[in-house]
Amino acid sequence: MSLTTTHSNALIGEPEVVEDASTAEQSAAWAQLKDAAIAIREMQIKDGSIPDASLPTPTPGIADALSGASGRGGPRSATHEKARQLVSAIISGIRALSPAFPHDAEYLAASIVDFERWADSGFGVPDFLDSLIAFQPQQHRVDGIRHLVVFPMYTQNGSSDRLVEALIVETIWPEFIGALEAGDYGNKLFVSLRLIDFTPGYDTNSAVLFPETVAMREIPSFTWGAIFQDREAARYRRVVRAASEITNLELPERAAAMLDDQALTERAFVMWDIIHDRTHMRGDLPFDPFMIKQRMPFFLYSLEEMRCDMTAFRESVKIERALAARIEAGEELTASEQEMHDHAGLVQYAVIFDRIFRFAITGNRTRNYDAVGGQLLFAWLHQRGVLHWTDTALAFDWDNVPDAVVALGDAIDDLYWHSIDRPKVAHWLAAYELVRGTLTPHPASQWARGLSDEILAGAPKGYTDAVMDDEFPLSMFFETLDKKMKPVIESTVGIRGTDD
Repeated sequence: MSLTTTHSNALIGEPEVVEDASTAEQSAAWAQLKDAAIAIREMQIKDGSIPDASLPTPTPGIADALSGASGRGGPRSATHEKARQLVSAIISGIRALSPAFPHDAEYLAASIVDFERWADSGFGVPDFLDSLIAFQPQQHRVDGIRHLVVFPMYTQNGSSDRLVEALIVETIWPEFIGALEAGDYGNKLFVSLRLIDFTPGYDTNSAVLFPETVAMREIPSFTWGAIFQDREAARYRRVVRAASEITNLELPERAAAMLDDQALTERAFVMWDIIHDRTHMRGDLPFDPFMIKQRMPFFLYSLEEMRCDMTAFRESVKIERALAARIEAGEELTASEQEMHDHAGLVQYAVIFDRIFRFAITGNRTRNYDAVGGQLLFAWLHQRGVLHWTDTALAFDWDNVPDAVVALGDAIDDLYWHSIDRPKVAHWLAAYELVRGTLTPHPASQWARGLSDEILAGAPKGYTDAVMDDEFPLSMFFETLDKKMKPVIESTVGIRGTDD
């Protein structure tokens, strides 16, 4: 197969058409698309554009062929000529793979148009709004259905550069999740996915596919958001297995079962995240506290993420107890209800162990709001006597853990309820007091000592600037755990569900 192009940029040697999505990642068409995407990434800069390199001196005999070939009416640079060849290879791969993804036909056709426009306009900042609007995975939440996804985009917890990414993904949507979503936990935007194959932007810690990361000319109303539950589950299993050995934690039988069963853990994470995700816009909120882009002290994001996790935990306790009561009363549950009951208990283990073992010590200490959330949960449970670190062994009072976790959620909910009537900075100060009531601030903290009158009377920016990058340092427990767990945490970069 050659990447030689004609004047119309038609690829010579089209790959064979792929009809079966279940084996698409093994096809020549996918290999060509992926290789071309990886190659063109190396030519892109941060905003996704491809700079115009120095033009070569035209060789007699081909000057006429180059003249007018550029989208701007001038001769093409060697860099842009190579980029056009790679775009042709990407388009050819999409065309060959499209029959295997008939539910994405409109999107894939729009993607081809967007790639062609990008090339014809001289590889400026890419605009893939049209294909993004056509991509609607939330309309196909069927267990096992696959999607081909190709966009210039950044990847959260991966790369901040808007480079071309190509993925084959698979939907995770067990029957009991469909029943949950159709009942009290409606979330029409939520999509749960499994990574099948991907370009380097996802060979990272990124475990989400969000439309707002795509390069586009304007921001539309977003209709979906996706999480890679296989990566979340695989990271959880590897980290918790290691952490439980290091801390001499004797896991409950059902929690231990998750470490040996990837599919079971994936389903628990789907249940956790569908409830978590919908919580961001529900409840007694000061206003939209998290989703609108705004600059505020990073511990506010910690509390918002914890509010959503504590809600998922609380609702899982509610579901498990309600269904257990029906079982005790002699009722026979449907298959979906039995799965809800079984997975509700697993969600509770997942929230606790993922937060304290992974979130608390993943990433650097610069405004790491997820780490603060993990630290907060650990200290809250310890200070309420349901988590014990004694004789170098970690233990939980499992009978009383659920109510203690729910109490943390209640405290955050109470903060939010009161803050409806508070000015913004007063809400910030109250939130800080909630966190510092459990976690010890840095000794040099201005917030802990009390902000100066100048800051208090000034703009919110002064409050935010006064927050230290590591406002709530790791405790001695977590400092030691971090050192022991660092190789394990680092080993989860780019992990797939099939790696363990």
